[in-house]
Amino acid sequence: MRTASVLNVWQTGAMLETSARLLRLLALFQGRRSWGGAELAGRLEVTTRTLRRDVDKLRSLGYPIHSNTGAEGGYRLGAGSTMPPLLLDDDEAVAVALGLGQAAAGGVAGMEEPSIRALTKIEQLLPPRLGRRVTALQAMIVRTGVAGAVADARTLSTIAAACRDCETLRFRYCDRTGAASARTVEPQRLVHTGYRWYLVAWDTDRVDWRTFRVDRIEPRVTVGARFTPREGPAKDLAAYVARGVAYAPPCRARVKVLAAADTIAARIRFVGGVVEAADERTCWVELGASCYEGLAISLTLLGAEFEAPEPPELVAALDRLAERLGRAVCSGSARRGVAESHRQRHAAGGEED
Repeated sequence: MRTASVLNVWQTGAMLETSARLLRLLALFQGRRSWGGAELAGRLEVTTRTLRRDVDKLRSLGYPIHSNTGAEGGYRLGAGSTMPPLLLDDDEAVAVALGLGQAAAGGVAGMEEPSIRALTKIEQLLPPRLGRRVTALQAMIVRTGVAGAVADARTLSTIAAACRDCETLRFRYCDRTGAASARTVEPQRLVHTGYRWYLVAWDTDRVDWRTFRVDRIEPRVTVGARFTPREGPAKDLAAYVARGVAYAPPCRARVKVLAAADTIAARIRFVGGVVEAADERTCWVELGASCYEGLAISLTLLGAEFEAPEPPELVAALDRLAERLGRAVCSGSARRGVAESHRQRHAAGGEED
């Protein structure tokens, strides 16, 4: 028995040594793609035969390592058909976390959801010292854009992890009037509309489903006990959130837009709303805003002609907007006419300098 125990300890130690050596080998390849065989074996302090075995093990894990024979023989890390795991040093891990945080907050169109998934994976592996570095650097980054519309990257990753792990969340939330309240929720999913992040969650105090704008959630989010996931409020959560965004504001309208539904669906993410095809060339759009002037401006951002016979408040807001734009155009035309007149007189020598 004693001999067997000693053998098991030796085998475990050998396995750990091999695993550590493989990680060192992988780090060397990711720092420099091409290595001579003798140089690489010297770095690892092993024989060339052991090096060949280690390279074969990395290949079996999906790393495309190519061999070169001859006097100058060596190894080269190439690009494969799949994405194998990466090893990052401290500075690289911090840089990746910062970049993903910016992309997750809407810095790169179309990359918001993949970025938050990747950020969640990285942040759960970051040592506390690196997590503090990321937090400090994020606090020093200033973004341009709509004030208050940018979600905090750390809050996003915390919420995403809680959705994945079925853990309750506690936070303070400010509604559209600015009133703050404490919330305890069972998070279901994060939804990005192309303009803002929203959390769909079961509010345990209100005993109902709620949709929260993430940029209105205070950054100090507390993770609580695990819960048993319940059936969500809708199969299509993106459409569920879009309807909520369109119907929640006090000023709403349903208008006919003279463009295909697919065309308008690609543009409506900037203003929020619901698109429903009427036929191949027209569609119905439902929008909401805090005031009818804002609703009128949102309609112009769709970049297509539309019909809005009601409500009368929207018609009046559109008339006022059209008048202001008309005056601006007339004023600009007048200024251009005066400038052209001066230019012609100068050309004819009719005015002294």
